[in-house]
Amino acid sequence: MLKHRGFPGRLPGTDFQFVIRRANMKAGATKIVKRERYKDRNTADRRADSGFMAALWACFGEEPFERGNLDAGRLGWLFGREVVPAEDPFDPASYDALMRIDLKRAVAAFPEVFAADAEPVAMDDDWDE
Repeated sequence: MLKHRGFPGRLPGTDFQFVIRRANMKAGATKIVKRERYKDRNTADRRADSGFMAALWACFGEEPFERGNLDAGRLGWLFGREVVPAEDPFDPASYDALMRIDLKRAVAAFPEVFAADAEPVAMDDDWDE
């Protein structure tokens, strides 16, 4: 499993996880499942989605990226909309799966992330081996 060094581990000041520490050797990667974002989601959940998108954009831009240690649950909130498969066939239960940001949909859903005055994402560099 590829570890995305420097990718934020969580949304600062919260317990919203962005990455996992180690691969699940027994059961394998958790399958990425598209989760519906309803309009009545609480503010903290929406901030977590926005923070995760900002981190994805800061790390990968428009380039395809490997799932690696990115959290399947957090990806599920963006998958199929702002984050789409970058390969065919796509295996949602693989740490090696390639994805990319659908820029048009991401800008429409998270304009604050792509604004000219958007605050830069603090990249995390305290990794335990």
